[in-house]
Amino acid sequence: MGNQKVVVGSFELFDELCDETRFYKWISGPLIEGSFSHQARGAEGLFTAVDERSDDWAQAHRILLPAFGPLAIENMFAGMHDIASQMVLKWARQGPSHRILAPEDFSRLTLDTIALCAMDYRFNSFYQEFRICQEVVDHRRQNPTEKKDLMNAMLYGKDPKTGETMRDRLIAVNMQTFLIAGHETTSGLLSFSFLLMLKNPKTFFAAQQEVDRIIGKDKIEAKHLRDLKYINGVLRETLRLNPTAPAFQRAVRPENKEDFVLIGGGKYEIPRGQSIICNLMKIHTDPKVWGDDANEFKPERMMDGKFETLLKNAWKPFGTGVRSCIGRAFAWQEALLAIAMILQNFNVELADPDYEMKIVQSLTIKPKDFNIKVSLRSGITATGLQHRLQTVDVPDDIRQASDDAKALDSDEPIGMTILYGSNTGTCQALAQKLASQASQHGIKASVNDLDSAIDKLPTDSHVVIISASYEGLPPDNAARFVAWLEHLEASALAGVQYAVFGCGNSDWTATYQRVPTLIDDLLAKAGGARLTEKGATDAKMGEIFADWDAWTANELWTHVSSDARTDNAPVRPTIEMDVSKADRAAHLQQNVQWATVTSTKKLTNEEVSEKRLIEFELPEGVTYSSGDYLAILPLNPEDTVRRVVKRFGLPWDGIITINKSGSTTLPTGKGVSIFDLLRGYVEIGQPVTRKDLELIAATTQDEADKAHLLSLAAGEAAFKEKIAGPRMTILDLLEQHPTSTMPFPEYLALLPPLRPRYYSISSSPLARPTTCALTYSVIDEPSWSSTTSRFVGVTGTYLRSLQPGDQALVAVRATNRYFRLPADPERTPIVMICAGSGIAPFRAFVQERAVLIRDRGGRERARLAPALLFVGCRSAGADRLYGDELDEWQKLGAVDVRYAFSRDAEGDEEEGRCRYVQDRLLRDRDDVLALWDRGARIYTCGSGNMAKGVGQAASQIVMERRRARGEEVTEEDVEEFKMRMRNERFIADIFD
Repeated sequence: MGNQKVVVGSFELFDELCDETRFYKWISGPLIEGSFSHQARGAEGLFTAVDERSDDWAQAHRILLPAFGPLAIENMFAGMHDIASQMVLKWARQGPSHRILAPEDFSRLTLDTIALCAMDYRFNSFYQEFRICQEVVDHRRQNPTEKKDLMNAMLYGKDPKTGETMRDRLIAVNMQTFLIAGHETTSGLLSFSFLLMLKNPKTFFAAQQEVDRIIGKDKIEAKHLRDLKYINGVLRETLRLNPTAPAFQRAVRPENKEDFVLIGGGKYEIPRGQSIICNLMKIHTDPKVWGDDANEFKPERMMDGKFETLLKNAWKPFGTGVRSCIGRAFAWQEALLAIAMILQNFNVELADPDYEMKIVQSLTIKPKDFNIKVSLRSGITATGLQHRLQTVDVPDDIRQASDDAKALDSDEPIGMTILYGSNTGTCQALAQKLASQASQHGIKASVNDLDSAIDKLPTDSHVVIISASYEGLPPDNAARFVAWLEHLEASALAGVQYAVFGCGNSDWTATYQRVPTLIDDLLAKAGGARLTEKGATDAKMGEIFADWDAWTANELWTHVSSDARTDNAPVRPTIEMDVSKADRAAHLQQNVQWATVTSTKKLTNEEVSEKRLIEFELPEGVTYSSGDYLAILPLNPEDTVRRVVKRFGLPWDGIITINKSGSTTLPTGKGVSIFDLLRGYVEIGQPVTRKDLELIAATTQDEADKAHLLSLAAGEAAFKEKIAGPRMTILDLLEQHPTSTMPFPEYLALLPPLRPRYYSISSSPLARPTTCALTYSVIDEPSWSSTTSRFVGVTGTYLRSLQPGDQALVAVRATNRYFRLPADPERTPIVMICAGSGIAPFRAFVQERAVLIRDRGGRERARLAPALLFVGCRSAGADRLYGDELDEWQKLGAVDVRYAFSRDAEGDEEEGRCRYVQDRLLRDRDDVLALWDRGARIYTCGSGNMAKGVGQAASQIVMERRRARGEEVTEEDVEEFKMRMRNERFIADIFD
């Protein structure tokens, strides 16, 4: 191995390296004189190779060990409470809109806590030169006290073996270690704990619920901390996933006379003088110890006796051997208290909802740019906070902020609170549409995402909730809200009047409407009162907005409307605006970032529908994993925009200024060019609803046309045949009925906001970490609604227009957390099934496997479990996507590809019989079953029709096998089995 750095991430090898008879640890400065230098602010100056049995270390260890006993730590509780209270008061004073850089404030907290508890010294939360330690020693000698703190233990404690006291220089060195290493690690622990809880909201509210149960509204006392079992689990699990001192080194003991020591069953030799880096972040997530969910945050795995039965060296965030962290109990009590106090008093949220963890390293590691926002919990006032903490009087600005939060700064009360959970933007569009309707009914409405309503559901206005499900999970901006609901007491929402509308797709049978139904049930369980029965729409039927209009008109407004209208004429929405001529300007404001196109490529020939590849250089700091999506915010096709401009006679260089009235997602109060507004803000291609037909009819002058439009709106069969089937848009109908006088502001008000489109990423970050690829289809075909226009897909057309060097607004999204490669690719086989552009995520999977094999020089390819890829195409020569790459990767051993060609008459006759991918699956069932028996995961990606065919084939395979074994099995048994395995061994990503 020479002098190269060798990193160990396997638990099996780490377990051997923990043998103290053969290896010793390179340890940090604690209790070792001379381990600090002028570089002590960085890691280099703190780490030195020393024997744990040195005289200085041994003496300090014997003297200080009693100072960290259980009683001594409990006696430090008052000082810890004092400092934590200061931080809580500071947060309350800053208010709910202030961004708190959590690692920074936690560093202030832990530094001041150590200084006060250990040395009776206040730093006032800022670093001073390290010579301060010697000054503190001198000050205590000149001003002695009877305080039983760490300082007196170091000054006057005697070594029970030698009877000697510690020298001043050794005391100062240890003080530096406690202050620097001690406060850094604990602040990192607190930062990672809150980040992991906020990214896994069920854990946050479970921890908060425990605080409410154990402590309630009382002042926190030391005795409470012993009963915080769940928060203990949170801390342990945090240190498993993100040990703040993530690595240490081992080396052969100097007294060992052999030239090398063998480990790993004799496979690896460790020469004398060679240091081995132990990577705890890898060791703590070894799936052989922790299972396939090793990378998931689950505090439960550290509770109910499970922690005590862990393998001896499976969890080592505090070090190993006799010199493991002497301040562990101090840090643990400090962290428990801080978390409990924060959860007791505040609701906490990410300042940036899409924040993904990035690591910054100084002395230890912490999450980079991790900002939070906090707000006082319901029922907590400034006076109550002061009383609970029993500290100094609450500052006036805290009291004022609390008082302001109680009052609505509006003469017109909110009559309807509209909340949405949406990843793709559909439910958000429905929410905005409802707000527009509310204004027409004389009701002021507010619109926000569901997570914003935690602990804030009003009892003085009607609450309308619109949400979707994603693989049975809440949308990203509703996950915390659902977790909060799941932990509420029975009467917590008494007085809340609500209605729920759910969006879903019945092709996803097992999870259809799961989240909207869950929200509806949980609200009722917590004491809320339904305004009306839950509404629902099935995206499979293609009438989302039509179903929405029907539910709001026939159900919702009959219960909440204060409108005195008695006629049946439709309410006509509008947007107040001014139009002027000026230069154009773009005003896009979306939660996305600019990425640069690096390459584009056409993947098919002219015989089949066009499919293409595009690659982006991601924005700085943006990362992704195989299985993630890339959200693209597109632009409407220019030809479509020109049609709108022509239909309404708008000036090409016109500027629109939308007045700040009502609710809209369009930019208000500033000029936006008509062209930019239509291209980048609204869904021009939105399908027509029955209500839209009525509105167009109301503005149509020709009586025959009006009657025809109304008949289409009223008739189910006629609407499907003439409107829904041909994918008619409002623009199509206005062009077909030129006597309609619908003004442009009214037309604009009918269009929902432009939504991002989600594409499976087609590359692995192991290949190029800053670049990601997409596979997409381009729809450009004759329109079903017009003989003079074509139907073009919005995003595919937009992406095709981009060239290398162009920029697009994108964001990485991890919507389906189950669609991931196994944590242990060496032992878990995979079976991938796709058709057409559904190959996208599997190209990423196979590319990642190829990189893993190449990194090993191809010598250990057999250690990767097998991977089968079933691909459905039309023709080998027309749309065998990524064929050359897959051929190469197959030779490498990364995948075994099985094709099905639906239109290919050439080639192998036997293979030609497999027209569809489900046919090939059935033909190769023995290979699939062999991998299944080895624990394989089966992934499916493609259209709903393909998924249905694959599901039927899978059912047939299961049925045949069970009956061959002599089992009596029904179709219902098979479906129950498939549902039980869903997201565990059957993982699907379905699109239409």
